[in-house]
Amino acid sequence: MIGRLKGILIHKQPPWLVVDVHGVGYELEAPMSTFYDLPEVGREVSLFTHYAQKEDSVSLYGFLTEAERRLFRDVQKVSGIGAKIALAVLSGTSVGQFALLVQTGDVAALTKIPGIGKKTAERIVVELRDRAADFAVAGVVLPAQGPADPLSEAVVALQQLGYKPVEAQKMAKAAAAEGDPAETIIKKALQSALR
Repeated sequence: MIGRLKGILIHKQPPWLVVDVHGVGYELEAPMSTFYDLPEVGREVSLFTHYAQKEDSVSLYGFLTEAERRLFRDVQKVSGIGAKIALAVLSGTSVGQFALLVQTGDVAALTKIPGIGKKTAERIVVELRDRAADFAVAGVVLPAQGPADPLSEAVVALQQLGYKPVEAQKMAKAAAAEGDPAETIIKKALQSALR
């Protein structure tokens, strides 16, 4: 099993990134919470990983913090939740915010995360409430520079998180301010969606 990777970040396009470790490029899928804090392409990065093997595929997921990886794993223990929804949870909320929503039983806020309906949100609250207090609170630090067309990148990322194209466009435009990098637009759009 691969538990951690340390190497040079050679590609990042939500939700995918590639890390070169001594000449081997590892392709990982990562939540937006990890993308917010990634260094620039060409810099060294260290990621906690989760290796998943199914009948027809092998996947590797990357996280900047152990708290993110733990939440990713714990959320999948809830019946009916797989990796895609677990990534959406981490992309839509911070670890600390998710823990608070679970502890307070805020089903309405949980249903605003793509892929989570009312019944799934209720199962999350019931099955994770006891563990929510143990989730570490993770802070979010945004990178200083953004891409050439941050609005378009934000729209694409929101679509990959499960939002419909029209909805993603509307969310990104509403959240965007002049000079915002894509990561900031995505974060503000997701925070607005949870209100």
